[in-house]
Amino acid sequence: MRNTTMILPAALPSIMWGWKELLSLCKIKVVAVMLVCTAVGMALATPGLPLFSSVFFGLVGVGLASCGAAAFNHVIDRRLDAMMSRTSHRPVASKRLPVAVALVWASLLSFAGVVLLAWQVNILVAGLTCASLIGYALIYTAFLKRATPQNIVIGGVAGAAPPLLGWVAVTGQITPEPLLLMLIIFAWTPPHFWALAIHKCDEYAKAGIPMLPVTHGLAFTRLQIWLYGWLTVIATLMPFMIGMSGGVYLVVAVLLNARFMYWNGKVWRGKDPQAPLAAFWFSIRYLLGVFGALLLDHYSMVTA
Repeated sequence: MRNTTMILPAALPSIMWGWKELLSLCKIKVVAVMLVCTAVGMALATPGLPLFSSVFFGLVGVGLASCGAAAFNHVIDRRLDAMMSRTSHRPVASKRLPVAVALVWASLLSFAGVVLLAWQVNILVAGLTCASLIGYALIYTAFLKRATPQNIVIGGVAGAAPPLLGWVAVTGQITPEPLLLMLIIFAWTPPHFWALAIHKCDEYAKAGIPMLPVTHGLAFTRLQIWLYGWLTVIATLMPFMIGMSGGVYLVVAVLLNARFMYWNGKVWRGKDPQAPLAAFWFSIRYLLGVFGALLLDHYSMVTA
């Protein structure tokens, strides 16, 4: 009896440690941003409140599939992650978690998410989610990331899908409005990620990943961030231009865009070595602000 009481406390921490490692594969913070965009797509799809079951099962299904895609990313990129200080601590890269366990976990999450969407929401959103999962986990991570400096641009289609998935979860159909929401994220992704790529340029070069600053230099990448930044500004103004949103959204979007381009301008000029990382972090708040403004404007027009 004395031996049992001594063994159990020692065993419990290892079990908890295992779950912490599995959860860290899911990139919870990244998935949270994606789910916010998904939820906004759901809200904008209907004049009033969307059906609770569509929202609940839609967010859970998309969330599970997104966590699965993130876990696959950990498995596929484990050797590259081990070469970079930013990612070397990841569970699979640091060999704290076996590859087989991570692969099973990724498969279970992905399968559960897609099946839940097909069962409780609709087949179209399940199919689109599956396509996005394959696009990110396999096409981008396993191929594009290593093949071309345009990896972020081409692979950005999969990453831009959340608002479309949310819209389709509620309506069961694809219309121009959610494609415009996708365009906003698609245009935003290059300046967002290339800012980080500039900050981590030496590590990407060491790992042999052909990110734009590695293959084309810092000056060219800074210019692309500036140009894609203006493309993002235009995309964020289009909901107002087509009557999808009103004055509340326009005011907030203009203010956010001014700050967004302030940071992109600092990156473009290249005089502040801290600007790329600061621009990267602000761009996350910027995207959340844009989609938050769409949501606020939508319900302000409904109650008006």
